[in-house]
Amino acid sequence: MESELNKTNLFKDIRICDVSGTGTCIIAIVPFIIRVLLYIFFGSICVLTICGNLLVITSIVYFKQLHTPTNYLILSLAVSDLLVGAVSLPFSMQFSNLKCWYIEDILCKIQLSINISLCISSILNLCCISVDRYYAVCQPLRYRTKINVHVAGIMILVNWSVSALVGLGITVLGLNRGKCDITCFTIIFPISLFMSGFFAFFLPGIAMLSIYLKIFLVAQRQARSIQNTNCQSIKSGAYVSKMERKATKTLAIVMGIFLICWTPFFLSLILIPLNNYSTPAPVNETLTWLGMSNSMMNPFIYAFFYSWFRAAFRMIISGKIFQGDFANSKLL
Repeated sequence: MESELNKTNLFKDIRICDVSGTGTCIIAIVPFIIRVLLYIFFGSICVLTICGNLLVITSIVYFKQLHTPTNYLILSLAVSDLLVGAVSLPFSMQFSNLKCWYIEDILCKIQLSINISLCISSILNLCCISVDRYYAVCQPLRYRTKINVHVAGIMILVNWSVSALVGLGITVLGLNRGKCDITCFTIIFPISLFMSGFFAFFLPGIAMLSIYLKIFLVAQRQARSIQNTNCQSIKSGAYVSKMERKATKTLAIVMGIFLICWTPFFLSLILIPLNNYSTPAPVNETLTWLGMSNSMMNPFIYAFFYSWFRAAFRMIISGKIFQGDFANSKLL
């Protein structure tokens, strides 16, 4: 039936999808050339996301200099970003270019569960990183006792467990509304949309902003203290403090970009029930892609701010690590 409609409506601006018992959807036809360009654009984002985060993962796993609690948390973040590029983005790319699909489709629920789990994983990783930076800058004498490899491992385990349970739970609570639609959001209770947005995004986001504000104030006091002393021994400690502040600044930028990318999506998520689920599909798709494109940006941020990541990336891309054992190499 659909193929016949396509032949007769080839140059019209609607496509009718009919499923027995669910009614009819009328959605805009996307011209073939536009769909090809969209596939190229979305595919490029997928490739950049996967390759960039593979570089981060390989760097941290291979080079022993990068085996630190902070970098293990960055590794966990890179894994979630990699999964976004390998799993979530292809799903979204397919749904953005499909002719017709329905909310009761199991793929829709799978996509929702994966997207929610990976997004929550990313923000929980960022929460763990903010706690790590708090101890590194605000309580440097207690840092090594409070944050070590064992503690980082526990953080990562709890992070992924909570993310999987919340993503699955929110999706299980979804209702099949029994109607044709071009958005997945109508399969979820309005209260679930609000709870997921508030507790999985806005509450942790506010907590992270508070932590980084505290870190910024402490770093400012440390900088003024360093300027008022000339002792050589203090200079050595000042150099370490400066490095910690630089790392904190970089990770704060990572968090800031994350919030910029995902805040419009979660605001829309909360407002969807108030709008009677009538938000245009292109708006939903644009906000979703804006959020998930964040997974592509983090490796570029690391490469821009961290000299040791740049050195590691160069050695991996050039294939130097395959020509000998460079695991103990001292990165810049």
